[in-house]
Amino acid sequence: MSDSAPDGDRTESLLARVVAPFVDRSVAERLVISVAAILLSIVVGFALVLVSGRIAQCSTAAWTMPLTGIGFCYDPIEVYVVLFNGALGYPFAVGDPGLFNPAWTPFNLSFGLTLSETTLLIFTGLSVAVAFRAGLFNIGTQGQLVVGALSTALSVLALAPLLPAGPVAGAVLIVVGTAAGAVGGGLWGAIPGALKAYADANEVITTIMLNFVAANVAYVLVLEVFRAEGSSVVATRYVPEYAQFPSVLFPPSTDFALLALAGGIAFIGALYYFVEHTSLGYDLRTSGVQAAAAEYGGVNANLTTVRAMTLSGALGGIGGAVWVLMSEGRWMASIPDLGFDGITVSILAGNNPIGVLPAAFLFGVLKGGALEIGFRTDVPTELVAVLRGLIILFVAMPEFFRMIGRYTGVGGTAGGPGGAASAESDASAGGDGGEADA
Repeated sequence: MSDSAPDGDRTESLLARVVAPFVDRSVAERLVISVAAILLSIVVGFALVLVSGRIAQCSTAAWTMPLTGIGFCYDPIEVYVVLFNGALGYPFAVGDPGLFNPAWTPFNLSFGLTLSETTLLIFTGLSVAVAFRAGLFNIGTQGQLVVGALSTALSVLALAPLLPAGPVAGAVLIVVGTAAGAVGGGLWGAIPGALKAYADANEVITTIMLNFVAANVAYVLVLEVFRAEGSSVVATRYVPEYAQFPSVLFPPSTDFALLALAGGIAFIGALYYFVEHTSLGYDLRTSGVQAAAAEYGGVNANLTTVRAMTLSGALGGIGGAVWVLMSEGRWMASIPDLGFDGITVSILAGNNPIGVLPAAFLFGVLKGGALEIGFRTDVPTELVAVLRGLIILFVAMPEFFRMIGRYTGVGGTAGGPGGAASAESDASAGGDGGEADA
């Protein structure tokens, strides 16, 4: 035992040295780290494209290295230009005398697809962020999105025949459908929350398993009961067109609605206010920083856990509602992995609701640009996915280390002794604020 203790101390010391540089950084310092991480990921990706282009076979070299004359099948400069410029609809005139493309308009197909992905990821990113702020790891946003999407589709299809077709009925159906998605996702999120609070079940395990339960139960329900007549895929009927978010300014093929994006931004502001400036939000934050200090301050930890997971699930369910009412127009089995992508978005945002918007937009740009690369270059889609993953990994790792530091006791805001003291001081300050809010 005497030998193992020093080994344990050395391991903790090594972990502290690795994690400490990323903990307790200011917003400006973290922004600089993120920018440096993006640049480093581009450099590594540049080398990766070159190596892949050297291994691949082609009749004509797409790029020749200066001085050496060595040819490569893939042009890394073109790849990154298409990745970022293409996702915005080519606002920059590459190779032309001018910097900007005079024919560019923001209301183009490529930018619309990017904003569509951004809008959906705002809701799933907020869903994961809420759980993280409460000290919970919700990997079940995908299942909550599936349940919310099905609840939305079925409620709109059931109510639509009872209302006269028109814009007023459309507005009512959109509100009812979104509310149904929130209720469905919230109830599905409350299940692992209650299991965590009252049965001490690990929320990581329960949320992962409930993803499979949600997907398969929804699949069977639609296959056996709600499947559209004559459909070749497992899907419900389409909701009425007037009950979908209208596509204004952007082409309808983008599956994007400015109203849905505005709603997502409104949710960001509302959630930020809730977490930072209300007594319930204070309970949630202190429980996530230091549960023991929160309970000492009078916070009902079990109830807070259930509330946090219910709110997280409701946001995921709203993401499913937006997917039905904006992108797909119906529920179908092949739902994209928006819930899992929301985990990355939340980590990129530092679990801050305000940071979810730029993080979701970056992810939307990477996805939209990947489609452009597939259309305009010979680069394999697998390599594009690797480049996208590299950028996300490099940007997310500083925040990942910061999270490790908070939960392992490294840094003043962590959950260790210093963290507990900080949490208790926050509790005394926040408690006064909570009473004032009340």
